[in-house]
Amino acid sequence: MTLEQLRIFVAVAERQHMTQAAQALNITQSAASAAIAALEARHDTRLFDRVGRGLALTEAGRAFLPEARAVLARATDAARLLDDLAGLKRGRIELFASQTVGAYWLPPRLAAFGHAHPGVELQLSIGNTAQVTEAVLSGAVELGFVEGAVEAPLLERRQVGADRLAMVATPDHPLAQAGRFALADLAAHPWVRREAGSGTRSEFEQTLRGLGLDPDRLPCALVLPSNEAILAAVAQGGLLAAVSELAARPLIASGGLQRIGPELPPRPFHIVSRPDRPPSRAAAALLESLA
Repeated sequence: MTLEQLRIFVAVAERQHMTQAAQALNITQSAASAAIAALEARHDTRLFDRVGRGLALTEAGRAFLPEARAVLARATDAARLLDDLAGLKRGRIELFASQTVGAYWLPPRLAAFGHAHPGVELQLSIGNTAQVTEAVLSGAVELGFVEGAVEAPLLERRQVGADRLAMVATPDHPLAQAGRFALADLAAHPWVRREAGSGTRSEFEQTLRGLGLDPDRLPCALVLPSNEAILAAVAQGGLLAAVSELAARPLIASGGLQRIGPELPPRPFHIVSRPDRPPSRAAAALLESLA
């Protein structure tokens, strides 16, 4: 049993999907499948059942998951100790970010840090807010980056940035053509939304409630797992969505999509970490660079 096999097992268990786990770890799907197959064969134990297009943990897999997380957390602590002894000449920081932060806000800042500290390796995984929170709580990663509310009182959080959500449609959509309309009119058209656990989804639903509209009244035609997938669906016409302005900006600028409705309030980006685990020297330097 190797640490790499454990990392792949935990990633697949958290996403219940082989392809999504492989993408998050920057490996091929065949490599992820082979690692799981080798782990199951070595111990003659099935860890996953296939359910439709996804995967579900077996009873053995559910029992093994916390143990695998604990081993990875201890290995990370051991590596962090050695890295701290070496100063910032070398090191590794495991990061997990929700999609908007990880795909749009964080990369240029990580690139700047990497240029200043070329000996420090930055490993970024991307998921939704719930997955980020779980990874930080379990010790699988040192720092998490999320947008919107975090239901985890055991974590410390610090705001590092912000964006805002924008409701978008194609320019020929009836609401885009109308310009101004009653908020209740949003419930007369089909929507594409992010999955449960997404910070974008929870933030938009909270905003709608604050404006006096029950989000359950919006007819949901599609649930998709990323900003890019949602924007591609909306661009085909007929659907509405609420997405990050950072993600929608290129399509809005090109005229492919149009903002509709009122301007929504800004939402913060937070760093989340465990207060009982002081940051490594490399992580402390990253935190300082983002201050």
